[in-house]
Amino acid sequence: MSALQLDREGRLRHLLTISGLKQTHLVDIMDAAERLRNAADMRVRKLPLLRGRTVVNLFFEPSTRTRTSFELAANRLSADVINIDVGASSTSKGESLLDTLDTLEAMHVDAFVIRHRLSGAAQFFAGHVPADVSVLNGGDGTHAHPTQALLDMFTIRRHRPDFQQLRVLIVGDVLHSRVARSEIVALRTLGVGELRVCAPRTLIPERIEDLGVNLFSNFDAAIQDVDVVIMLRLQNERMEGPFLPSRNEYFARYGLTPERLALATPECLVMHPGPMNRGVEIASSVADGPQSVILEQVKNGVAIRMAVMATVMGAEQAGGSA
Repeated sequence: MSALQLDREGRLRHLLTISGLKQTHLVDIMDAAERLRNAADMRVRKLPLLRGRTVVNLFFEPSTRTRTSFELAANRLSADVINIDVGASSTSKGESLLDTLDTLEAMHVDAFVIRHRLSGAAQFFAGHVPADVSVLNGGDGTHAHPTQALLDMFTIRRHRPDFQQLRVLIVGDVLHSRVARSEIVALRTLGVGELRVCAPRTLIPERIEDLGVNLFSNFDAAIQDVDVVIMLRLQNERMEGPFLPSRNEYFARYGLTPERLALATPECLVMHPGPMNRGVEIASSVADGPQSVILEQVKNGVAIRMAVMATVMGAEQAGGSA
């Protein structure tokens, strides 16, 4: 997939996955996002970087925050944005996905943001678009969610810039989480000091230790002295069978409470990709507490997606004119 998402000079052409990207790719995107975020903070609401370009949000799965974030990002770069309601599109009438892509490409589309329930869907689309069209993965099955991983790395870096000194803990439904997979790769690429994963045994992928993580089943032990804790949403819609005995028991063993958070470092960052199941994965007092950067993650998502779009669509001085 690295060969597909990078051009001959090693520059990002598509963003399909974090796997195969170098640390410099991630750092360059975060640096661009910092410039773009600063521009927004200075009330620069529109940048001309993608003026005259067209971005299509093609979402085959429902998503409010990711789709809105991509739409805002494209708008703030002055691109034209088209949101396709797949349920009402010709695909629901029997048109193939490739026919739909061909039709949209004939309208001179420059980039597609793809979200699909099947793993590998973004890669499939990227393999069938012309050389001057980019594909951004907005989440595919349980495989990858690269922009979520990037925005989380960006959020961590703004508070704790030295990844090598960090202990990071990912907690929850790792088995079904494309976010977790992307974040594990991103953290390892950025050289994180220690990466821990904690979950019930039924929600742990096979051979996850091969990714360089320390595996825990006891949350109280896992959170000791960590600097960042990333809570994951229970992916109930992807579960088939009895993965969990009950939501109450899950919260008792794997929910982030003030008492558990006290076991981490005093300034431990609390993160969640959303949407949250309050009282299941995380207590409201923690989600809304002083150590939470959950709303900051949302804000940073727009800046990261602006940086990714500017990068893959050739606006190399992303945010530099601001």
